[in-house]
Amino acid sequence: MLFLLAIAMGSFGSSASANESNELIQTLAADLSGKNKAAKLAAIESIVNSDSERKGSWLQGLLEGDLYVVKESGEVVFATKNGKLYDLVSAVDGSEREALKKRALRKISINNAIRKDLKSQIGLLAIENPDDSKRLEAVKQLSDSVDEQSLERIRALRSKESSPDVKQAMDLLLYTSDLKIGTQEQKISALDFAEGKLDIELINALRVVEEQDSDPVLVARAKELLTIAEEKRAWYSRAEQLFFGISLGSVLVVAAIGLAITFGVMGVINMAHGELIMLGAYTTWFIQQIFPGAVNYSLLMAVPAAFLVSGTAGVLIERTVIRHLYGRPLETLLATFGISLLLQQLVRTVVSPQNVAVINPTWMSGSWVVNPALSLSLNRLVIIGFCLLVFALLVIIFTRTSYGLQMRAVAQNRQMAKAMGIRSARVDAMSFGLGSGVAGIAGVALSQLGNVGPNLGQSYIIDSFMVVVFGGVGNLWGTLVAGMSLGIANKLLEPWAGAVLAKIVVLVGLILFIQNRPRGLFPPRGRAVED
Repeated sequence: MLFLLAIAMGSFGSSASANESNELIQTLAADLSGKNKAAKLAAIESIVNSDSERKGSWLQGLLEGDLYVVKESGEVVFATKNGKLYDLVSAVDGSEREALKKRALRKISINNAIRKDLKSQIGLLAIENPDDSKRLEAVKQLSDSVDEQSLERIRALRSKESSPDVKQAMDLLLYTSDLKIGTQEQKISALDFAEGKLDIELINALRVVEEQDSDPVLVARAKELLTIAEEKRAWYSRAEQLFFGISLGSVLVVAAIGLAITFGVMGVINMAHGELIMLGAYTTWFIQQIFPGAVNYSLLMAVPAAFLVSGTAGVLIERTVIRHLYGRPLETLLATFGISLLLQQLVRTVVSPQNVAVINPTWMSGSWVVNPALSLSLNRLVIIGFCLLVFALLVIIFTRTSYGLQMRAVAQNRQMAKAMGIRSARVDAMSFGLGSGVAGIAGVALSQLGNVGPNLGQSYIIDSFMVVVFGGVGNLWGTLVAGMSLGIANKLLEPWAGAVLAKIVVLVGLILFIQNRPRGLFPPRGRAVED
């Protein structure tokens, strides 16, 4: 009986203690809402040092300007504007209060100095969060608002930290701060830590030592580390440019490979190829509109759908227009150009003349951080892999299937293929459909790199022809090599020449190359050469 009574008394005492700590905000209401800056800072310090479970929300409310005092009762509340009234929640226990007009409330205001102190205190509180990811984020956010008092607290927490990632972030924060405001011993230790590191925060701190420190030994050491770090970052910057070049090349290959099929097999200059890419991109957008809750799976559904939509459009174009214009390249070019205008206007009428946004799935968002000097965006990594997958599938179709054999036969010698019983008209339709379908899935990839609009295809049609001509008409390997080469050349020239001039230089180089090798890197064989 006595044991149960003791437990009850203990529980009552614990509850009373919790209620008392939560009442702290109410006892500090006058100091927080007053105009005395010293009193406000003292009140904030009292909140920070308290054991109240609600102190984090109080400090966040102060920082965001959501903390008010009811003029009539003096109660501290969180207020959220809702029309002409403010919805109120008690700062003490979180219970709802009757909504009031703004004139019935007095806002607890703060200045920039207090705001900076609050950010630091909130960050320090977050460092003690049991969630590793939240502690890591808190340490990263403290870099702009850390002071000597905060540093000592972080050092104490560092010795107890269990997460390696959080420890690493704390070390970076502590040593970076030591380089700026630490003692000589702390600076020497921080310089040892900075050796081989590429974090931009450390590099900036080394510059502070180099420019402002009075100790020549420390200055010389900082200068040495800066030289090494900047050389490494320069190499990683080149690697990043190479990655951007490969990703641009992958985009060019995906956009051009469908054109290589139709141009190589049929000899048709299809000016509507860009609009077939556009149809694939809009198919992706439609899939996301139909299944708004399945964004992460929308691309997997969009790839076959875009292939079918653009492929069907391609077959219709071939059957209704192009089949009547074989052997008349100028008329074919003009007809497909007219079709491209019709498709653009169709999209403007049915959807909108404005661009539409296609949402990136979460697995394509963000970057893969290789090190502090090199990060690779996931959407471009996926597109590189997607390009190689599409290329591999087309190579298998061309070399391992009867349809691929027929297609190559028609491309090399149409009359002989007919004599062998190959239905060349059927092969033409299927080839145009395949090339158009591949253009559609290129649109799916391009929809992940920017907004989708009626003029999307116009941005890639010229580049696609450049890739096909440079690589060799109808040659898949030539398309791959040409697309990657042009993409890498563009991106490697951009840092020195700028985006526009780099493209001009590449175009001039391509013209000079074509003058010497008019049939491209991998010259075509068969009908294209004979004609």
